[in-house]
Parts: sequence; C-alpha cells; structure tokens
Amino acid sequence: MQQDMVLDVQRAQQGDREAFIRLFRMLEPQLYSLAKSIVRRDEDCADAFQETTLKAYKGLATLQQPKYFKTWVIRILINECNQLLRIRSKTLVMAELPEAEPPFHYYEDSSKLDLHEAVDNLDESLRIVIHLFYFQDLSIKQISSVLDISQGAVRTRLHRARGILADEIKRKQEGKLTYENI
Repeated sequence: MQQDMVLDVQRAQQGDREAFIRLFRMLEPQLYSLAKSIVRRDEDCADAFQETTLKAYKGLATLQQPKYFKTWVIRILINECNQLLRIRSKTLVMAELPEAEPPFHYYEDSSKLDLHEAVDNLDESLRIVIHLFYFQDLSIKQISSVLDISQGAVRTRLHRARGILADEIKRKQEGKLTYENI
C-alpha cells in the first residue's frame, strides 16, 4: 500500500493527474474525518479539503520525499482548518445555528458511539493527537513533524488523552444496566 502511494506520488509529480486523483480518493475519508474533528462543521470540512487539494496539487513538485506525502497533506489540512477557525472567529457576528443532529443508526455499536463522543469532547490539542495516532495511523515521530512539537509532547498528549478517555468511558459504562445484572 505504502509503495503504491509512493509510486502514485512520483507519477503525480510528473504530471499524471489520474495518479493525483487516486491519491486523494484514497486519503479522502481520513482527511475529512480529521477536518471534521477540528472544524466540526461539514461546510468548513469541505472548504478545508478543497483548499488542501488545491495547495497539494500546486505544491506537489516541492515535495522532495514522496514517502512523506500523507504527513505533508495532513499538515496542509491542519493549517487550512486552523485558518478557517481564525476566519470564523473574526467574522462571527451572528450566533451560529446549531448543526443538525447526525442520523441515528439503531444497530450501531454503542461503545463505538461512546468512544467517538468522548474523543470529540477532548480539548483540540488532545483530540488532534488521538485522531492522528489512532485514526490516521501516524507514528509519534510523524505526528511530531506534522504538529511541529516534540515527540515527548506528543507522548504526553497521548497519555493525557488516554486517561481522560478511559475515565469518560468508565463513567459512562457504570451508568448502564445490562440484562446480566438484573
């Protein structure tokens, strides 16, 4: 998989548009999920993704090591999301309308919902590190590079976030009754 990505990056750098499209189609779910965890609104996610795609396409020739394409694109996306948040905070004149509730899936695993809800409630710096480590499968070294923080800071944030998540899940589990308990 990694080798295919490197080949597609090299092809895209040589002008192969189809290779670039394949790269972004492959990364789209992960990038959208990351953007959603930062900006939270679907329209902002779409804007950040679109700007990221454009900047990556224009700057692809400057990427010196194709094996770092994914982390390079993630860094661009995070910067775009932060830019959108800065613009939003400066131009927010009217109260935001509440976002529509996501559709409820009756058969979805509630423990997954609890975990995703707990991750969404984390402070942004912790949420991004958790998202990059667990959902994007980036290494501590890659996260350090993407966020421009030390590897020790990444480990500290992961440790703090795991503790908060464990406490939150434990608290929610204690409040639930099961048929075995009755």
